Amino acid sequence: MTYKATCHCGAVELQLTPKTPISSASRCDCSFCRRRGAAAVTMALEDLTVVKGAENLTLYQWNTKTAKHYFCKTCGIYTHHKRRSNPNEYGVNLGAIEGLNPRDFGDIPWVDGINHPSDR
Repeated sequence: MTYKATCHCGAVELQLTPKTPISSASRCDCSFCRRRGAAAVTMALEDLTVVKGAENLTLYQWNTKTAKHYFCKTCGIYTHHKRRSNPNEYGVNLGAIEGLNPRDFGDIPWVDGINHPSDR
């Protein structure tokens, strides 16, 4: 199955081709994700392609600079990030994926980003 994810203004478009349909999401409680508030779905690096607007993505990193968080320069929407917990995966903003509504995922679980093993 193929999914399309976009920022709010449409300047950035991602194509997602996961091996299985998207059926779960999570939220992280690290200092950054807690403020951002977006639920994310997991995607292998090879399953995400920036189709449009790569030049319109801006990168945010902090602390260990392992995670790479991408945002649209125009509208500010977080589209995806390369994970610190698994650098072979992306987290993709569930709210940016066309045809999926975060409400349909019920109670989305939280992961412990405050006590991340890389911070020990």
